Amino acid sequence: MSYVQAVEAPERNIGQIKLYDSAEAFAGMRAAGKIAAGCLDMLVAEVREGVTTGRIDDLSRQYLFDHGALPACVFYRGYRHTVCTSINHVVCHGIPGERVLRGGDVLNIDVTCVFDGWHGDTSRMYAVGEAPRKAQRLMDITYEALMRGIAAVKPGATVGDIGHAIQSYAEAERTSVVREFCGHGLGRVFHDAPNILHFGKPGQLEELKPGMMFTIEPMLNLGSPAVKVLNDGWTAVTKDKSLSAQYEHSVGVTADSCEIFTKSPAGLDQPHALAG
Repeated sequence: MSYVQAVEAPERNIGQIKLYDSAEAFAGMRAAGKIAAGCLDMLVAEVREGVTTGRIDDLSRQYLFDHGALPACVFYRGYRHTVCTSINHVVCHGIPGERVLRGGDVLNIDVTCVFDGWHGDTSRMYAVGEAPRKAQRLMDITYEALMRGIAAVKPGATVGDIGHAIQSYAEAERTSVVREFCGHGLGRVFHDAPNILHFGKPGQLEELKPGMMFTIEPMLNLGSPAVKVLNDGWTAVTKDKSLSAQYEHSVGVTADSCEIFTKSPAGLDQPHALAG
């Protein structure tokens, strides 16, 4: 796969890796990422027993509007909501609605905003009340897998290095890595090249270069890695109904490492650890 300076490329996925190597681009992603992360911070106090996932979606949409941003997912490929709410054995793309949160549920909330043309994309796991021990363990492992993947990001490394860091840790902890979904290039385009796989071998796939921007968003299951998509065309669930967890950050490759654009402003990157 070839590389192109972002300023010379159209604002769509052209199958080339865009390099955003200006200070203005990193500032734009920083601002968008802060809003997306702030939205998830706001939801920490709202994720509780009796609340519907539709209410979470409404609160998220209003938060983005209040901060001058737009929800990137609304009308994206026909999707009609601001966030995805993936509960228990839902792997990703759970659709908000009338589902009422119950004590012991765990859920991923995934939000993407557009601010001044830049995309902030992030997700976290939340617990409703006290999470079962196996769910708590899975969430902790998934967060650690994400951070190990991020730690592998630096110029000269490869996408395979990221995947290997995640897979080797996750499987050593007796969890499985979902293959059907991956991270993606990001910036002024929502889903761009390259795909960021959460499994792989060191030294393989695309080389990481300064100015690359993308998400890392591993999904780990307690059981089999196999998933299926329900008839709504969006909701992906584990085939064996085992618990699933996901964390996501947007990052940019710098001259010597990487910057996380979507760190929690309030230090709430693991909100499930605050529940109980």
